[in-house]
Amino acid sequence: MSNSLEHVLCEALDDEYKARATYQAVLETFGDVRPFTNIVHAEDRHAKALEQLFARYGFAIPKDRWPEKIKLPEKLEDCVKLAVEAEIENADMYDRLLAQTSDYPDVQRVLLNLQRASQENHLPAFQRALERSSSLTAEGCECGCTNESGQGQGRGNANQHRNGNGHSCGCGNGRGHGHGHGRRNGNGRGRGCASTL
Repeated sequence: MSNSLEHVLCEALDDEYKARATYQAVLETFGDVRPFTNIVHAEDRHAKALEQLFARYGFAIPKDRWPEKIKLPEKLEDCVKLAVEAEIENADMYDRLLAQTSDYPDVQRVLLNLQRASQENHLPAFQRALERSSSLTAEGCECGCTNESGQGQGRGNANQHRNGNGHSCGCGNGRGHGHGHGRRNGNGRGRGCASTL
């Protein structure tokens, strides 16, 4: 059974290595984009939890071979789609591995925790990001934009709504202050990030 357990742990660790390398490659290519910024750290913790099981049972920890092998899609949106598929496959993998480790409750606890993290945290986060994929751009602020100027809504002295040029993150609407009476243009400063990943 020990050989079978080692195989189970190797498969689980290899999958976590792959996820970590993929999400790290996304960050290196597209900048600090959520939820990759958060989940890449979680994948690192997952790998370390599995490595502790290797040490407990006296198995050699396999080398992480994924950083040199990762090839990303050209578009960030496609990377998010890839992440959704990977998290679904990860949860399915743990279903199979849990069925093979019934004699090892300590191993099952770890595998179950990792599966729950994938199903309840990582997958929903990537699915939400995919739903908001129209705001996905290359590198920039937390929402993935490029800190470019955007349009904001200004409010002037006459208590009238006016259009203002707001400095924003490049997506969404900002609010600013305008000067003048009646309807006119004014300069405003606003936050344009309507949503973040």
